[in-house]
Amino acid sequence: MHAFSDLATAAYCPRKLYYRRREDDRSVPEEVERVRALAFRYPDLAAPDSDLRDEPVEPTPTQYRANLGRARELAAWDALCDPARRNAFLEGREARGIAHKVLDDPLAVSVVSAGAPPDEGAWRPQTVRAVAAAKALSWEEGTEVARAYVEYPAYGVVRRLRLSTRRKAIYRETVATVEAMDGPPARLSDDARCGPCEYREECGVRTRSLRSLL
Repeated sequence: MHAFSDLATAAYCPRKLYYRRREDDRSVPEEVERVRALAFRYPDLAAPDSDLRDEPVEPTPTQYRANLGRARELAAWDALCDPARRNAFLEGREARGIAHKVLDDPLAVSVVSAGAPPDEGAWRPQTVRAVAAAKALSWEEGTEVARAYVEYPAYGVVRRLRLSTRRKAIYRETVATVEAMDGPPARLSDDARCGPCEYREECGVRTRSLRSLL
């Protein structure tokens, strides 16, 4: 049985998962929890008189509220603001873990990321985590879960994901990668993902600046 968090880490970099599994303390950092908590406060944060200066938000207050305004156009907005279940532990056939929100009518899950969103859709790690959570919920409820959401509350951005064949294939590829791990996977080669990785020195991957590449 795979943890949602392990699958998300492997989707980012299998070697990172190898190092993370060796850590004694795998708790979620306080700053990440603080950002995730924003996802349960959207109505207050969107209020014109709310003071965002001490909140862990990245855009300007005007841009942040504009982002929330676009998210408010989602049919599931009310359910995202007041989900049926919060931080729900789900256990499926292949994976288990926490879905930050479970929505009813229609049944859906949402996972919350403390990072920045891509221009469209969701990053691969959050996509894999969302598919894993949706499949686990589907297994528990005995019914299809056709959609998921990924929230980037530091930016006020919410993305709806259809559980397409392509996204399910990415999930299955990640599961296969984790199941095949036997020792440290190969290093990435000067990949952009290595720069912010907390294990880059231990991993030994060499990264070069854009100037050196040119």
